[in-house]
Amino acid sequence: MNEPLHRYTAELAGQIETAWQDRWEAEGTFQAPNPAGPWAEPDKAQGREKLLVLDMFPYPSGSGLHVGHPLGYIATDVFSRYNRMLGKNVLHAMGYDAFGLPAEQYAIETGTHPRVTTEANIVTYKRQLRRLGLDHDDRRSIKTIDPGYYKWTQWIFTQIFNAWYDPEAVRADGGLGKARPISELVDELANGSRELVGDFAGRQWSELSNKEQGDYLDGFRLTYADEAPVNWAPGLGTVLANEEVTNEGRSERGNFPVFKANLRQWKMRITVYADRLAEDLDRVEWPENIKALQRNWIGKSHGARVHFTGPNGEDLEVFTTRPDTLFGASFMVLAPEHPLVASLVGEGTSWPEGTRDAWTGGAATPKQAVEDYQREAGRKSDVERQMDDKTKTGVFTGTWATNPVNGAKVPVFIADYVLMGYGTGAIMAVPSGDDRDFEFAQAFDIDIIDVISPVDGDGKAQAGWEGTVADGKAFTGEGVLVNSANDSLDLNGMSVTESKQAMIAWLEQQGTGTGAVNYRMRDWLFSRQRYWGEPFPVVYDADGVPHALPESMLPLELPEVDDYSPRTFAPDDRDSRPEAPLARATEWVNVTLDLGDGPQQYRRETNTMPQWAGSCWYYLRYLDPANDQAFVDPAVEQYWMGKHDQAAAGAVSGSKDPGGVDLYVGGAEHAVLHLLYARFWHKVLFDLGHVSSEEPFRKYFAQGMIQAYAYTDGREVYVPAAEIEERGEGKDTTYWYDPNGDGGEQVTRRAGKMGKSLKNAVSPDEMYEAYGADTLRVYEMSMGPLDLSRPWETRAVVGSQRFLQRLWRNIVDEQTGEVVVVDQPLDPQTEKAMHKTIDAVRKDYATLGFNTGIARLIEFNNALTKLDAVPREAAEALVLMTAPVAPHIAEELWKRLGHGETIAYAPFPVADQSKLVDDQVTCVLQIKGKVRATLEVSAGITEDELKALALAHPKVVAATENGVRTVIVRAPKLVNVVPA
Repeated sequence: MNEPLHRYTAELAGQIETAWQDRWEAEGTFQAPNPAGPWAEPDKAQGREKLLVLDMFPYPSGSGLHVGHPLGYIATDVFSRYNRMLGKNVLHAMGYDAFGLPAEQYAIETGTHPRVTTEANIVTYKRQLRRLGLDHDDRRSIKTIDPGYYKWTQWIFTQIFNAWYDPEAVRADGGLGKARPISELVDELANGSRELVGDFAGRQWSELSNKEQGDYLDGFRLTYADEAPVNWAPGLGTVLANEEVTNEGRSERGNFPVFKANLRQWKMRITVYADRLAEDLDRVEWPENIKALQRNWIGKSHGARVHFTGPNGEDLEVFTTRPDTLFGASFMVLAPEHPLVASLVGEGTSWPEGTRDAWTGGAATPKQAVEDYQREAGRKSDVERQMDDKTKTGVFTGTWATNPVNGAKVPVFIADYVLMGYGTGAIMAVPSGDDRDFEFAQAFDIDIIDVISPVDGDGKAQAGWEGTVADGKAFTGEGVLVNSANDSLDLNGMSVTESKQAMIAWLEQQGTGTGAVNYRMRDWLFSRQRYWGEPFPVVYDADGVPHALPESMLPLELPEVDDYSPRTFAPDDRDSRPEAPLARATEWVNVTLDLGDGPQQYRRETNTMPQWAGSCWYYLRYLDPANDQAFVDPAVEQYWMGKHDQAAAGAVSGSKDPGGVDLYVGGAEHAVLHLLYARFWHKVLFDLGHVSSEEPFRKYFAQGMIQAYAYTDGREVYVPAAEIEERGEGKDTTYWYDPNGDGGEQVTRRAGKMGKSLKNAVSPDEMYEAYGADTLRVYEMSMGPLDLSRPWETRAVVGSQRFLQRLWRNIVDEQTGEVVVVDQPLDPQTEKAMHKTIDAVRKDYATLGFNTGIARLIEFNNALTKLDAVPREAAEALVLMTAPVAPHIAEELWKRLGHGETIAYAPFPVADQSKLVDDQVTCVLQIKGKVRATLEVSAGITEDELKALALAHPKVVAATENGVRTVIVRAPKLVNVVPA
């Protein structure tokens, strides 16, 4: 028998899909109208409810997409298409995060300009995504590397540079603290309404030199340059964020050594927004675990700042969340890079008897011990230094500090588990109440003083408790204070809460401490010593004072350079320093500009912005990318991003709805930094009046990951997953790699991510060719709940193809290509099934439950295959419901069913609620609470009718010979009879 000419095969699917993709592009099917600006269609925009749906945009790598990448893109596409069919004005767009290290490293290795590589990669990504049939408004596609885009990235930077955070400014919601223009601060300082503080206290603004004024303002600006301890990778020639450093203290990219070094860097003062960033998480619709990650990163904690005194009067300030335990502080630990270490280190050789080897690592002097230890600590990343399972190490500085509550002398150590970037870079150690300090104290034979005792039933200190040394572990539970009193303070017998308050009050009275709030989050390191990034729109005058370029000078474009490599001396040497590639473009670096005071010589900043910069605000540029007068038109921003509960007159800060993207989907791996940084930029823009929304992402959904098996040989080297042969069955299955056909080698199967390095990536191009894009879309959406990770199984894809083939056959004759549906009424059973499916699928699509929605479509489709002929009403309803998830076949079937317009705007079916009620339901019949029988009854049966039926049942009659005590009726599903 000949192959049917009109069978839905991968080849036919490909023809249908590319044809409809061409038509969508030609007709601008998915172009969303704006209320204002270059693409203004006010009547179309304002007359419909809007919906803004976005994905975390991709970095276009050279290997192209694998089938794990489109998971979220397909999900947002289904959601967008569904809501467009509900009549909403839907904006769905895609762009490319195109600056960054991978392209630059490739440029260094090959000499190819990073733009050439990146643009080629984007072409591949665009082709693969277009072939998937995504409903993006292609007019709005952006690339962070385009000067027309990064002009506005630079402009936003200048807004942040020219702003300061006034903690006393009143926001519209009545709260305190917001960003204000730095010019307003200058005006207040100049007219005397605000006094100079710090080192400049008592002086007049007009008395300060240009450099002094610049230095003073740098202490307030929301972005500023400062010396900072950073992760310095000489081999890469750049600093790295903590997440870019492995636990082994090497760069994730290239595996180069990473050291701690003090370098001058640009920073963003994100810490002043810490409270708002934490508190406003209550206003967004995000998964609770993602909110928890952000709160933990911000790390707000309440406690006290306490001043210990060094031997020469040094102020050794610590932040502690447990000031109540100060009497138990028996030593101090400073970060190896603490600025006071050098002055504290003793030259002598005196230390407690028997402690030399333990306290100094066998060094001849404390100074030598400290220098050796600092050198080793500098080779470790922050991540490695804070690993819980790492053995705690440290060395004695040779000096002692004074505990302010009892005058006790406590030894001062340095240890790498204390970081300069958290708190004050110094801790007071209370080994009886902290597991880490307990471990350190035992290793170094330091006194352990119990200050918290477990309590008995009366809330008193537990009698007979022998203490933490006897227990062999710190006591970290709730209890009461013991051994905690001096001449003017007695905490003994107090609870932890009471004693914290009493201790803080005493410290403040004595002038040796204050109550304080601390944050784990540090100011955001915003510099990279690389070529392939946005140039800073900053120049320095002759005094070294930074100035932001005016908008008229933007964009500041990257100059062409011959060598993309950052230069360093001795790339394995922690003391080397970078020379950024831009520094060698001398004609670009040294310029004459008129910034308002006449032509002057300036020097450009030679660092570039990190990759985060372009991704902090790209969601806003999608709204108005053709606008060359502003980064976004205010009316356009308010329309797409505005608050749902705002009054017609405008938004009110502090309203429950913060505004933002209606649905933002992305991977959980970016749930902290990207989201946090974008929120920070957005809040600054809100404070300065540039946007009406207070949050960038009203609703965020963290998608799961598509995983795939990977295989390693005896050398632990990954081998191609596609070439693995399975031998045996069930529990006896083994896996073999036989590239030469000589029997091969048994390999080990491992579950994990899908990716090029694991040699288990599957390209969507393979799926398009073998099955078609619609089949891939259906399979990925049917694999399981969207927020869970799921294993890829190529052999299972055929199940999704069969669903679409059955759908096709229900409407199209495979031999003739003719439509075979019939114009006849639905039988009651099919009609009921159709409306139940419509009702369920609408709920599933609305809640991103696409896997269950597809299951319902398959069930209804299978029911239609059993009919002698498929009624048109059922066929059209099924095609409409399938359209969001498999749009190409739906468009083709819709056209063949006689419709001239695209299905993209066709109304989604609405369920008739009267058809959702079952005629017959199963009623459970219980006797004394135990199920004894069931009854098939009418769904509309009354309680009296159901009671009568139940009492007439033979089993009830037999059980109630002595009468009936009570009958509980829950029509139509339950009756419980209790005999007398």
